[in-house]
Amino acid sequence: MARLRIWDLPTRLFHWLLVLAVVGLVITGNLGGEWMTLHFRLGYAVLAFLLFRLAWGFVGGHWSRFAQFIYSPLTLVSYLRGQSRPEHELGHSPTAALSVFALLLVLCLQVVSGLLSDDEIAFTGPLSRFAPSDWVSLATAYHAEWGKLVLIGLVVLHLLAIGYYKWVKKTPLVAAMITGDKTTTLLQPASADGFAHRILALVLAIGCVGIAAFIASL
Repeated sequence: MARLRIWDLPTRLFHWLLVLAVVGLVITGNLGGEWMTLHFRLGYAVLAFLLFRLAWGFVGGHWSRFAQFIYSPLTLVSYLRGQSRPEHELGHSPTAALSVFALLLVLCLQVVSGLLSDDEIAFTGPLSRFAPSDWVSLATAYHAEWGKLVLIGLVVLHLLAIGYYKWVKKTPLVAAMITGDKTTTLLQPASADGFAHRILALVLAIGCVGIAAFIASL
């Protein structure tokens, strides 16, 4: 048995910061009023996080790259039938990969719809003035109603899956996302997580924050 670095530090920071931001968005969005100023700021933060994760999916640590958890339909079916490969339990399994991509997609839709929203009272997304009025109306309705419910539903399913892995499969997913490591007998590559790797992540993060700030200033 040996400890293997699965989740590099940038991936772990992204994960927990995104969790805090999404919780804050749901709370401030429901409170409304003066809390909407913070809601907008958290939305721009999530935009930066998502831009970073999309880039990190190509240059990040081995197990954080999209290429490592894009599975074929045949692999997914085999996994659901109990015919999984041992390495599936190191990074994202086929079902966990579906959850990750679904959350990223819904979060992207929620952020874009927020940027296009206009409540016609006090708060207007920075991109709303560039879109047709019917697009703005649709984005506003989606962001405040359907999109929020879909996002909350996916988060609940994600938490239930974590509970299933912890209490049924005896796999502590949360611990690995905190320490970055898993104990295994498999000979698999570790995720790069050295100084140069983290500097690359910092440069990417700064660029993503800059893009989000530019959009916010429109």
